[in-house]
Amino acid sequence: MNEVHKNIKELEELDIRSLLWKYFLPAFTGVVVNALYNIVDRIFIGRGVDSLALSGLSAVFPLMLIIFAFGMLVAIGANVRISINIGKKDYKRAEQVLGNAVTLGIIISALLTLFGYIYRYPLLKMFGAGEGAMPYALEYFEYILFANIFATIGFILNNVCRAEGNPKTAMYSLFISAGTNTVLDPILIFGFDMGVKGAAIATIIAQFVLCIWVVSHFYSKRSVLKLHFCNLRLNRKIIYYILTIGFAPFSMQMAASAVQAVLNTQLIRYGGELAVGAMGIINSVAQLLVMSIIAINIASQPIIGFNYGAQHLLRVRKTLIICLKAATLVAVAGFAVTQLFPGAIVRIFNTDNPELFELGKAGLRKFTLLFPLVGFQIITGSYYQSIGKAGIASFLSLLRQVIVLIPILFILPEFTGLDGVWYANPLSDVVSAAVTSVFLVRALKQLK
Repeated sequence: MNEVHKNIKELEELDIRSLLWKYFLPAFTGVVVNALYNIVDRIFIGRGVDSLALSGLSAVFPLMLIIFAFGMLVAIGANVRISINIGKKDYKRAEQVLGNAVTLGIIISALLTLFGYIYRYPLLKMFGAGEGAMPYALEYFEYILFANIFATIGFILNNVCRAEGNPKTAMYSLFISAGTNTVLDPILIFGFDMGVKGAAIATIIAQFVLCIWVVSHFYSKRSVLKLHFCNLRLNRKIIYYILTIGFAPFSMQMAASAVQAVLNTQLIRYGGELAVGAMGIINSVAQLLVMSIIAINIASQPIIGFNYGAQHLLRVRKTLIICLKAATLVAVAGFAVTQLFPGAIVRIFNTDNPELFELGKAGLRKFTLLFPLVGFQIITGSYYQSIGKAGIASFLSLLRQVIVLIPILFILPEFTGLDGVWYANPLSDVVSAAVTSVFLVRALKQLK
């Protein structure tokens, strides 16, 4: 049996626990390594430049989330459609989805680069860059924009690697890319004394390496699907299928960006520019914790999508239950670490500003107060996304990060000041968890 047929047979027949573990390890490694892009930049800039530079990067962060959201719109939509088509043994259609996803990614990333460059100053100001942090934010953002096309295509194709049953290839590509970034950061920031510009250039080079690596995969013998020139021509029906499924993660990322913008403006209002820098540290930690849960999603998606397409519903149900347990365990562990060792975590990013240290330490504890409720919410939303229920998936994604959280961010700080900004997140977790539970129970009943 060749490698291609072995991968497909495993999705259909291998024990679910073994299959999840096979997909989880590369996914977990990949998302953590991918998260290190921004986190490593923040660590080196926080230590090698100054606190205002860290605040500048915090203002760029929500704009990077918007760019990433458009990548997810195409990548996750294509990922789900490819998994379902492979489950149906329709490889021709899966390759058409792959080609359309690449073309769509190129068009969207080019438009975003143009728009972002033209409106860079008002955008950064809107997302919380104050006068002191603005020069750093502009310098970093201008460079990052021109790596957008490489980052988007690399992200799309890396997701397709997982969908076709090649999780290790996806993991290796992120290792190579993030490793390049991690090595170049200190060389350019410290060795060449390039500061924020050095961090941005390191990221550009790393994303170019990722793009070249994954494109070459789809012309190799290892790939189940091939990237054919004829499939690059856009098909209206395929684009519709990609975008409807991709809208759920897209809306979640856009919501994260909107929330970050509101957070930054409220933090400046109630805590000043250093509070925005503290939020940058908290975001880095929260990103790592959430990425660990998202790794479970990434591992489960091809398994759920394939078996749902093949109508093996008991395998789908078992996958969902195992993922729920694992995500809750990760969420509880993340909660314990942030509550017990907040000072040690903040020191990784900053050692020379006592005020920033205290803001970050207190904010981290309050922000993650009810993190154990987050795991099952992310898994439930991802399940509906994986089976093609875009409407429900979008609602659950928006519920926690927009529908509930943004109103709280405007109301609570009016009465409690800066503490209200920190406590808005756990309060939102409680409300959204109650609603998500209803959809989870319904899903488990339907899979019986």
